[in-house]
Amino acid sequence: MGAKYFDVYGRNISIDDYPTMVASPDNYIHLTTWSLEDHEGEISIGKYCLLTPGVRIASASKITIGDGCMFANSAYISDADWHGIYDRAIPVGRTKPIILEENVWIGDSAVVGKGVTIGKNSIVAAGAVVVKDVPENVVVGGNPAKVIKELDSTIQGTTRIKLFEDPEGLKDLYDQIDKYTLKNNTTLNYLRSVLWKNKTH
Repeated sequence: MGAKYFDVYGRNISIDDYPTMVASPDNYIHLTTWSLEDHEGEISIGKYCLLTPGVRIASASKITIGDGCMFANSAYISDADWHGIYDRAIPVGRTKPIILEENVWIGDSAVVGKGVTIGKNSIVAAGAVVVKDVPENVVVGGNPAKVIKELDSTIQGTTRIKLFEDPEGLKDLYDQIDKYTLKNNTTLNYLRSVLWKNKTH
């Protein structure tokens, strides 16, 4: 949704099957890699992932994102400092790869810094700043992020991966969402939105 508001810059960027991308004209999704001298950035995004408006993923090393990961609005993932700490004229600075394991959820405006591995099923709370590894099945929050809750790993929740195991069920789910969100639409309102889309009412 909003595919024209998707900014991809650089090489070595891959997204596997069945992604869901939601962007808007005032909040692009940005995927960026840096390739210069000894730096060769890479972004590898697995199957069934969700990226929403304002998500930024930037690499000068390597960022690996597992299947079923979700990124809320304006989440930021970066494997580099982007400038030297003492020589700030030097681009990129220190880099370290990032790994997000399967089914990780990054909350609204959260930041994941270089060298971090986030374990399977874990959640990064809105606004958190992650600078150290996160174990599996926990919720982390704060700045710097710390474990604030342990998840019950015996509960089989519904993941984005599970949603895609039943294509017909997924289609029905999206149809229900469309019906709910569009229930107040009319042909007249649609024509108004097309004819006067740049005018305020």
